[in-house]
Amino acid sequence: MKRALTALTIALSLTLPLSAFAKNNVVVVATGGTIAGAGANSTNSATYTAAKVPVDALINAVPQVQELANVRGVQALQIASESITDKELLNLARQVNDLAKKPDVNGIVITHGTDTLEETAFFLNLVVHTDKPIVVVGSMRPGTALSADGPLNLYSAVALAAAESAKGKGVMVLMNDSIFAARDVTKTINVHTNAFASQWGELGSVVEAKPYWFRSSVKRFNNNSEFNIESIKGDTLPLVGIVYGSDNMLPQSYLALQQAGAKAIIHAGTGNGSVANYIVPTLTKLQAEGVQIVRASRVPQGLVLRNAEQPDDKYGWVVAHDLNPQKARLLTALALTKTKDAKEIQRMFYEY
Repeated sequence: MKRALTALTIALSLTLPLSAFAKNNVVVVATGGTIAGAGANSTNSATYTAAKVPVDALINAVPQVQELANVRGVQALQIASESITDKELLNLARQVNDLAKKPDVNGIVITHGTDTLEETAFFLNLVVHTDKPIVVVGSMRPGTALSADGPLNLYSAVALAAAESAKGKGVMVLMNDSIFAARDVTKTINVHTNAFASQWGELGSVVEAKPYWFRSSVKRFNNNSEFNIESIKGDTLPLVGIVYGSDNMLPQSYLALQQAGAKAIIHAGTGNGSVANYIVPTLTKLQAEGVQIVRASRVPQGLVLRNAEQPDDKYGWVVAHDLNPQKARLLTALALTKTKDAKEIQRMFYEY
């Protein structure tokens, strides 16, 4: 009898709509970007104005999300993501942190422009202490375009944020059906919908509102992070600049950042974070004067090896490991809120 009832329950569950079950509560935090953009006509997929559509209109345009969860919206920002500064980043992190602490919030979706989506996702991964799913989502085409990718991306992001299996996975990026870890996802192309990738692969995929998992992140994030948005005061972080490596480098590029008050400089070097021999004296001088030098690479895949190409131990430099220059900037800024010791900062790059 018990087996028959169990079989009947399973059979009924397969035929009932999603709305028949108790639903989790998901908050969509809107920041602007292409997913909230609008073009002059339906053929404009690359020419448009970002951050035009408010959050409620964004949610109402995809009414199917209410079948997945109880969804409500918060307009945190309304900005093109290339214009986000540390001030907006800190403000957003505080809003997300406050939502994550609410017992009636089960998951959070952040709609975001794709230009700096990876930076925001990584920052939240470091400073918000929670095991609740946080999903950052964007689109490559505005909602007014033919074959707009935003509606399905938003639908899948809500499904992911509402999924019990997404708990404790760290901040995730959902784009083009793929689930990426915030730590190692990056934008690789600016005109196609498969714009995001990770050299270490996807965490999983969302297919028809169901997440399928294939790997997990082994680095520190969220609850295991030593950084916490609640301990960061004000609306600025220590100033960290990036200098892009190439042939024919100019020392003035680095010295200008020092004069602007930079506490560290990310050298986005060629190859293995290489530093031209004629730039080495400038960087060693800056290091001696209290500006931390971090060697990253402009190469999109691989990792920077310590004491290869340059004697990092001798100079007191830090290597960015496999983090790209823009993420290295964020981790360095957070590290400098705690220490100026190069060995400690290097530990952080290996652990995060």
